[in-house]
Amino acid sequence: MADDIDLNLLTALDALLAEGSVTRAAERLHLSDSAMSRTLARLREATGDPLLVRAGRTMVPTPHALALRDQVRELAQGARAVLQPAGAGWDLKTLQRTFTLRANEGFIEAFGPALVQRVARDAQGVCLRFAPKVDKDVGPLREGIIDLDIGVLGETGPEVRLQTLYRDRFVAAVRAGHPLLDEPALDAARYAACGHVVTSRRGRRLGPVDEALAALGLARRVAVVVPSFRAALSIAVATDLVALVPASYFVQDLAHGELRALPLPVETEPITISQMWHPRMERDPGHRWLREVVLEVCSPPSG
Repeated sequence: MADDIDLNLLTALDALLAEGSVTRAAERLHLSDSAMSRTLARLREATGDPLLVRAGRTMVPTPHALALRDQVRELAQGARAVLQPAGAGWDLKTLQRTFTLRANEGFIEAFGPALVQRVARDAQGVCLRFAPKVDKDVGPLREGIIDLDIGVLGETGPEVRLQTLYRDRFVAAVRAGHPLLDEPALDAARYAACGHVVTSRRGRRLGPVDEALAALGLARRVAVVVPSFRAALSIAVATDLVALVPASYFVQDLAHGELRALPLPVETEPITISQMWHPRMERDPGHRWLREVVLEVCSPPSG
């Protein structure tokens, strides 16, 4: 019956057909001649064919053995590939794969170009697909819909792996020539007295900055709520409104040179950005390479 087949016989048959000799096949598999002879007998019984027959002082394959030889070799190689350690024989240059990363717009605009350049340089067969970060639900990681989730830590679940990429902070972004730039230092009262544009995908007007201002008896006037940091900066550059954006995003958005960043006059908690993945991808060589690349791209330059 098929359930009773000893798959070790496949490796032995591959060796016998490749070597054409019981002795050489035994040496290849580190067996004794007698053990290999017994294995050949089992193979003959299983296949119903002599497989190797004596021709003078040598042995030659039967027509049935010749017909099986290429198929047996492929099956044996496939079995060895399945049972070897994960990542053995892995080659980044020939990797053909699409990785889905869930990240917000700010991360993609700040780090996406460098990440894409690095991947294009090292693994041309890899495609990066960025998915919008509409929430922090861990479900897509568990279901394999996304490969990496990048952002502020949410409700991840105990099994999710995570690694800190960098710590960020908010800054006040204003247009060149803004009245706030007239003084060398920005104080909380002058900051609160301005009109503000804030970013929130959910339309929220208040956040940690407002809590810090409230502790000082101050409140800012939020004039506009937008869903993205780029939208906030586009409004700030054309008005006297003050935009609140992460420092990392602001630095990447200075190509036009029309904005200035000011440290906030109140203390807020730093923003910790992490990459998160499901443990089933922990030892996957392609996924491990991607995580290393993301970490390197997000790390501050040394020196």
